[in-house]
Amino acid sequence: MSDIIHLLPDSVANQIAAGEVIQRPASVLKELIENAIDAGATAIHILVRQAGKTLIQVSDNGRGMSETDARMAFERHTTSKIRDASDLFVLNTLGFRGEALASIAAVAQVEMHTRREEDDLGTLIEIAASRVFRQEIVQCAKGTTFQVKNLFFNVPARRRFLKSDNAERNHLLQEFFRIALAYPQIEFEYYDDQTLVYQLASTNTKCRIEAIFGKSQKKKWEQQLLTVEVNSTLVTVRGFAGKPEFAQRTANQYFFVNKRYMRHPYFHRAVMMAYDRLLQPNENPNYFIYFELSPETIDVNIHPAKTEIKFENESAIFSILSAAVKQTLGKFHVAPSLDFNMEGAPDFQARQSKDFDNIRPPVVQFNPAYNPFNTANTYKRDSSEWEKLYRNLGNSEKPDEKIDFADSNFDPDVLQHFEKDSDTDFFQLKSRFIAVPTKSGLLIVEQHRAHIRILFDKIMAQLTENKPFSQQVMFPEEICFDAADLLFFADLLPELEKAGFVFTKTGDNTFIINGIPSVMNTCSAEKLLHKIIDDSKNTQQNSVSSMHEIIALSLAETAAIRAGQTLAPAEMKDLVQRLFECKENVYSPEGKRVIEILGFAEIEKRFE
Repeated sequence: MSDIIHLLPDSVANQIAAGEVIQRPASVLKELIENAIDAGATAIHILVRQAGKTLIQVSDNGRGMSETDARMAFERHTTSKIRDASDLFVLNTLGFRGEALASIAAVAQVEMHTRREEDDLGTLIEIAASRVFRQEIVQCAKGTTFQVKNLFFNVPARRRFLKSDNAERNHLLQEFFRIALAYPQIEFEYYDDQTLVYQLASTNTKCRIEAIFGKSQKKKWEQQLLTVEVNSTLVTVRGFAGKPEFAQRTANQYFFVNKRYMRHPYFHRAVMMAYDRLLQPNENPNYFIYFELSPETIDVNIHPAKTEIKFENESAIFSILSAAVKQTLGKFHVAPSLDFNMEGAPDFQARQSKDFDNIRPPVVQFNPAYNPFNTANTYKRDSSEWEKLYRNLGNSEKPDEKIDFADSNFDPDVLQHFEKDSDTDFFQLKSRFIAVPTKSGLLIVEQHRAHIRILFDKIMAQLTENKPFSQQVMFPEEICFDAADLLFFADLLPELEKAGFVFTKTGDNTFIINGIPSVMNTCSAEKLLHKIIDDSKNTQQNSVSSMHEIIALSLAETAAIRAGQTLAPAEMKDLVQRLFECKENVYSPEGKRVIEILGFAEIEKRFE
């Protein structure tokens, strides 16, 4: 019997390693930028096409590589940052695994130009699927330029698992933000296709935050962020925490340790504890927290993406962090001071006490014999006035129609509980549920979800038929987008206009909202649009139908009646009638239950 154990070819081993290190285009971008930073770059230029699926190009002005180093960089387990195992515990660099370039080259077509400052000529290498196709001496600028083309071209199954362009574009930007926020002293340019999305100059941390996120805010970030700073023998914590009044549903929350981005739910809880009782439900504060401590006290090598980091003294740092943020909020979060500046106030002359000597109190006249319970004094309206209001009402109005449950699209399993043309009564429970007695029990409808289902179906039909219904706003709103959100807004704009929004562009990132969909209530159109964009970032699809669903659901949730809203019997009846006319009426668009039947058998059990 022959042996069955054999050594994997390098190309296969590299593809396996790529599955761990390179999960999506954002993983490639992260590795290339980190290598540029480790090479001492002070300026980095980034270009992505088709959300990184077609091209990811990263150019830097760093040290560059020799011809030999350029070729060795694509081999597995090669690195310039580690000499022995002890170096793993004192890491001060970013890309140190020695697998990134080999993994990228295993699943993409890579072209690299690199030159050191002391060399007159540089090196060009072309490699695809771990196979080198060309290596030659060329003229090129100092530093290194990587072009990663057609990611996962030889692993089609992996390519099919990538999300929509919008979703992948969001992942790319998030990786870019994490590095740009950690290194404000480095210049960055970020192009999405032919659009310059970000041009970031060398600056400090607070100005870098403003440059990235400030364009979409009406008030500058410098007014929102409070400085957090504490120095201890264990750790130095610095950064910024957002004022509670600027909290939002989708906040910008970042942790960095020794200039490396990390996710840390435990430390997030420490920050949120400091905001206890300062936030509204479903609101989250912005924060940018930077930790600096000895590399020997952390382990950054526990996750392939190196975003999960283990701390030696987590409990102590938790307490320090929570106290630092709480102290910052207590120091700066104060009530507005009273302004006693009298400049420009009218000049009133003070009166002397003698001026009040002749003042007499007012005299009140009343009838002491008046009796409010005496019917002779009660005003009576002529009944003929009421009769005029309702004259001929019966001739112009149809009689109150009964709900015909049999003609609705109701679930067949529930439909049997209703009698055709039943004279149905409606009543409300806790201003949230609509209860309808039936021949076999009690139908209970959750009014908010029912209305969402009705509005969602209506808006979806409107979008599909391209028949927008707008209402002009009396006071137009201005909406500003940062460069990242502007890309998503551009994709959504045609569908938003189909829904009934009317925009006027007033600047590169600024629009005026002149019209809104007719179903909208008094909700802020600006907040709604930002919510739609946030939802579109996380969708797994990039089709028109998925955009329609995002827009329709956001509009429906905004315009739907709320739990706690009291309804008249006619309103309850109309809501239930329209719910039964929907094609799907048992579940909301989010898959939540809209109706339940409480049968008599179940009710009787309660009294046994």
